[in-house]
Amino acid sequence: MQPRRHRLALALAGAALACIALPAAATDGYFSHGYGMKAKGRGGASLALADDAFGGANNPASMVRAGNRIEAGVDLFMPERKASRSGLGPGLDGSSKSSKTLFPVPEFGYNHMASDDLALGVTVYGNGGMNTTYSSGGFNCGMGAANMLCGMGTLGVDLSQLVIAPTLSYALTPEHSLGIAPQIVWQRFKAEGLQAFSMISQSPGNLTNRGYDTSSGVGVRVGYLGRFGDGFSLGVTYSSKVKMSRFKKYQGLFAGSGDFDIPENYGVGVAFKPMPATTVSLDYNRINYGKVRSIGNPSLVPFPLGNPSGPGFGWRDVDVVKLGVDYAVNDRLTVRGGYNHSKNPITPANVTFNILAPGVITDHATLGMTYVTDGGGEVTVAYMHAFKQSVKGASILPVFMGGMPAGQEEISMYQNAIGIQYAWK
Repeated sequence: MQPRRHRLALALAGAALACIALPAAATDGYFSHGYGMKAKGRGGASLALADDAFGGANNPASMVRAGNRIEAGVDLFMPERKASRSGLGPGLDGSSKSSKTLFPVPEFGYNHMASDDLALGVTVYGNGGMNTTYSSGGFNCGMGAANMLCGMGTLGVDLSQLVIAPTLSYALTPEHSLGIAPQIVWQRFKAEGLQAFSMISQSPGNLTNRGYDTSSGVGVRVGYLGRFGDGFSLGVTYSSKVKMSRFKKYQGLFAGSGDFDIPENYGVGVAFKPMPATTVSLDYNRINYGKVRSIGNPSLVPFPLGNPSGPGFGWRDVDVVKLGVDYAVNDRLTVRGGYNHSKNPITPANVTFNILAPGVITDHATLGMTYVTDGGGEVTVAYMHAFKQSVKGASILPVFMGGMPAGQEEISMYQNAIGIQYAWK
């Protein structure tokens, strides 16, 4: 790789590190539907393939098959989120849209072949999804101007996560490889407009409107990649739960006095060639949101906010299926498409709290292409549309006024995203 290109790529990596913590919106829960533009163009399927430097986010065992490469890209993420309520009467009924709808999400990957059997690299990527910004007004809750959850001022939350994943990948044989990628995670969070819930918080002064707080933690992703016969490959990955330090400013909101860990997740994928120019890839992923208390605890429990058994978002574990097809038109152009289906983590009983985090998306359709330039680099673009999905359920606001769940609330979202990436090989 030429030194000038190397310096440019490192500059792009620095830009990614500076910007990647910008919030995104939910796709597979709050994980992205894919990592790397090639994966994003095929519905996120990636576990049995080795065509980029995003193994730290997908399958670290793939890096020893990917060759020397540096790549940087950005995805423009465009979610539309809405919440509404009916049946509780004037002052409580109404609807609101989240105002911020454009999020740039950078990503970066680097891979170096230390030998034919050993690759060292790093993947830098982000997660997000609990981001909403609802304007104040339109509700009064019997106490004057209020937001949709009866607090004052802007209502919303902002969660973003930056993951830096150094990778080591080793080829046991020409057909079988293993990989490991420590997950070094930094996250930040803020909440606004939740004053109405101070009466049920163990620390009302650390519930809302405290500005941004940060936390960090370390986990690990491991993987296996094997090739069997002509054109068939199998990939398997496991990523541990990441125990994060607490959000001290929000110990009166998140269960466990501010705990917000990264959930355990794992997957298996296959890829095969039904025809020489066509590759079909299929992944299954499992994300165990329910095993993180602040995410998985039900919203309506007899414990205060911030208590280890206190209210959470009530998210279920989700199963994700990703199907992709790549077709090599010629030596320079490859086109691809895909579909991603995820279980909805949000149940009707937990709609009220999830006005803040409407991660209801279940189905995504994607398109993409890669073009090889005269200099041997790659330009990859990807487009994703997530179809509108809604969840309805009884409001639990009356419970905090001494009643029972009543009326009906609905949260909904759809998304579009378009991204571009350049790779130096």
